Amino acid sequence: MAKIRIGIDLGGTKIEGRAFDAEGHELDRLRVPTPREDYDGTLAAIGEVATALETRTGSKGLVGLGIPGTIVRSTGLVKNANSTWLNGRPLELDLKKVTGRDIRCANDANCLAISEATDGAAAGYGVVFGVILGTGCGGGVSLEGKVHAGPNGLAGEWGHNPLPRPTPAESPGPLCYCGHTNCMELWLSGSGLERDYAQVTGKSLRGPEIVAASEAGDVEAEATMQRWEDRVARGFTTIINMLDPDAIVIGGGLSNLDRLYTNVPPRVQTLIFGGGALDTPILKAVHGDASGVRGAAWLWPASALV
Repeated sequence: MAKIRIGIDLGGTKIEGRAFDAEGHELDRLRVPTPREDYDGTLAAIGEVATALETRTGSKGLVGLGIPGTIVRSTGLVKNANSTWLNGRPLELDLKKVTGRDIRCANDANCLAISEATDGAAAGYGVVFGVILGTGCGGGVSLEGKVHAGPNGLAGEWGHNPLPRPTPAESPGPLCYCGHTNCMELWLSGSGLERDYAQVTGKSLRGPEIVAASEAGDVEAEATMQRWEDRVARGFTTIINMLDPDAIVIGGGLSNLDRLYTNVPPRVQTLIFGGGALDTPILKAVHGDASGVRGAAWLWPASALV
């Protein structure tokens, strides 16, 4: 039986699986609801998605799983998952017990970085920093097409560093669910954009409404977008000053804002250490919402398909 890759993305509301052949062509896909707050049910659902895709394609699959958190290699336990019922659990070990197979797991932002480095916007780049700007603010690192998670499983977790160079209006900053104040996620996520608009204007709009208003010439909405872009630029500056990746790739709902790619790079150029030309391209993810599930499928090397 031919081997295929199966990528599964474990989200807070849905579990999505996709099957790919050795060349990366999609063969089939399946989506089921996530059994929220039900660890055993989540394990079973992941196994059922993998088995169903194998049955439907008539092929044996190598399964990778993207998760909203990370696995600490020294303990094998999940931490930092906003799907909190996963935290403190030996997910990979339990998946093997339930499904009878090895399932490789990685943070969903790392999966985005791998996907885009393999055959996406950053194909051909060695060191890729993948950014998710959406409901949250995640990040992940791909080195030569492989996940770099670090011994603590924290590589790329830029969203829970404090906002760099905060202004007086940004200090001391709001309290984050992680227990610290002024995390970048609180400013750069979609909810952070909405909170900033509300604090400054005293009015409430959803993220897409703020964007639409700015495009229609609303001064307050445009000022909110410019503050957000400045904060994104400060965040990217820390990435470049510390890691200096070959490329930064952005996914998540806010990645669809074209102004992000025209307005942010010049700001970064003025902020990076030493100034000068900015040689790090800031790119939009080619595979969009599919990047996470595609990257999960690439957690297995090509040699494993033989």
